Amino acid sequence: MRDRKGGFGDFPGGNKEACPVEFTLDVIGGKWKGILIYHLMDGTKRFNEFRRICPGITQRMLTLQLRELEEDGVVHREVYHQVPPKVEYSLTEFGKTLTPIIKLMKDWGEVYKTKQLSAESCPEGMDITV
Repeated sequence: MRDRKGGFGDFPGGNKEACPVEFTLDVIGGKWKGILIYHLMDGTKRFNEFRRICPGITQRMLTLQLRELEEDGVVHREVYHQVPPKVEYSLTEFGKTLTPIIKLMKDWGEVYKTKQLSAESCPEGMDITV
């Protein structure tokens, strides 16, 4: 596991009982990690597949995010020694435990997106509940 930065979990006197939510967000937080985990839920992916699926991510950022997920035990990196070299990424058993969380985030995002789109098309002052 990666060495964690202090953040909210650092309390006076050296007590490092970090908030569990902070710990979770350290692993899956950021712009790309949740998205990468979401796509790995469908199965093994190669580096360039991620580049096609997530065109907004730079090669450097993709490499960094995958390395961090690997260091946290969420992603497994399999290197095949062949020509040309082949590397595949998959969720570990531990990584698969994030599936319900990512699915809930997807569901929440769909509801939120619908609500936002409805609010944009609705005349001002009308209450829209989804």
